[in-house]
Amino acid sequence: MASKKTILLGGLAVIVAVGAVVGVRTATFAPKDIADGSDVTLAPAPTYDLQAAVRHLSEAAQIPTISHQDAADNDGAQWDRLHGWLAASYPAAHAAMTRTILPNKTLIYQWQGSDPAAAPIIVMAHQDVVPVTPGTEKDWKYPPFAGTIADNAVWGRGTVDDKGSLVGLFEALDALAVQGFKPKRSIYLVSGHDEEAGGSGAITAAAQLKAKGVKAIFTIDEGSIVLTDTPVINGPAILIGVGEKGYGTLKVTANAPGGHSSMPPAETGVETLAKAILDITGDPFPMEVRGPGASMIEVLAAKKGGVTKMAVANQWLFGPILKRQLTGSPSTAAAFHTTIAPTMLEGSPKENVLPQSANALINYRIAPWNRSSDIMARAKAAVGDAKVDLAWVKPPREPSRISSTTSQGWKWIAAAARADAPEAVLSPMLVVGGTDSRSMEGVSEDVYRFMPMHFTLKESAMIHGTNEHMAVDSFKRMIDFYARLIATSAG
Repeated sequence: MASKKTILLGGLAVIVAVGAVVGVRTATFAPKDIADGSDVTLAPAPTYDLQAAVRHLSEAAQIPTISHQDAADNDGAQWDRLHGWLAASYPAAHAAMTRTILPNKTLIYQWQGSDPAAAPIIVMAHQDVVPVTPGTEKDWKYPPFAGTIADNAVWGRGTVDDKGSLVGLFEALDALAVQGFKPKRSIYLVSGHDEEAGGSGAITAAAQLKAKGVKAIFTIDEGSIVLTDTPVINGPAILIGVGEKGYGTLKVTANAPGGHSSMPPAETGVETLAKAILDITGDPFPMEVRGPGASMIEVLAAKKGGVTKMAVANQWLFGPILKRQLTGSPSTAAAFHTTIAPTMLEGSPKENVLPQSANALINYRIAPWNRSSDIMARAKAAVGDAKVDLAWVKPPREPSRISSTTSQGWKWIAAAARADAPEAVLSPMLVVGGTDSRSMEGVSEDVYRFMPMHFTLKESAMIHGTNEHMAVDSFKRMIDFYARLIATSAG
């Protein structure tokens, strides 16, 4: 009897101890190493004509700088047209800056600062847009390349991605030039011509800047937004991308004798390929609550409080439950592991012919803690002795490095973003797609990805989709943000 009582008391003591640890850790939990920019004194935004700015965005959207899958299908004259339009629309900015047009049509502008010892800043926005999916034109509220101004917005392909940023930057720079702004730090504006098709322009621009000895204090590009209905808190959050995932496409090939479909072997090349795909996708990379994704969850949990804060503060106990919650939606899960997505299949050219070669493409978005070598090793282990060949379609792009959330560049960006969204939570995040800014790592101390547009999750789906449009209030926020950021950091 005494023994049972001792066991019961011991169990109660453990429960009490665990409860005490959970309580203390929850009460003292707070996100670490994320500066809020409150020590920054922001320069005021200059005055400008908002209606003229809106018309400018409309005009830019009417220039179809479309990056097709095959670059040979691109109409290079449209890029020339855009360059001429920029020069005509922003005379003060062009008078203040020197312009270099690279042979591939990427643009580099420099506004020379008065202090050669001060590290410059780099601001970015790309020129090209994705095509409109054939057959969907009728689904657009307004024609996709008409630049229609209606319903307090500018409608058209590229108004958000990324001509909104490009025009917003030029509006800000032109307004600053008109009011007589003289930067101490040099300002570089880099505008890639083919971000939507791989970003070779930004790579070339980065090489040019490196050859000049440029080492910027920060770079800012597209990549994230102010999300007004952020999961967990169901409220606004300023999400600043501090890194982006890597990218690679693996080709899986099954070779076979081929022949007539009326006399199939025990296993066709297509079957071998299908099994290999299932073996690879059946061994996914594990969810790991680490990196920028973990920092974001900590910020949101601290804001939410209650059991959410308790779970995040005590992952030693609630880690498995937290991971299950994070896998609830693909958009959330993507920030916490390397993703595997079969995207293309190729087999026989005819239904009654057994293919001699069947292949599949599997696209990977590589988490910051993985490398392409990890992917290849995992895929080879998954297929075992299956008669398939594995090879990268082209050299993979490794994940970017993670930028600081306490640097001066972060503080400037945070302060400029909070000026228009003081009630929003400030958080780093991992960009699961790709941006031109990754190419600037060699010429910049830190690289950030953020546009101050206010979107709901549902509204963000229009990027690369149907009915893309830029709300006028978001566009104004963008111009003001860029103007304050440039004047504060370079002034």
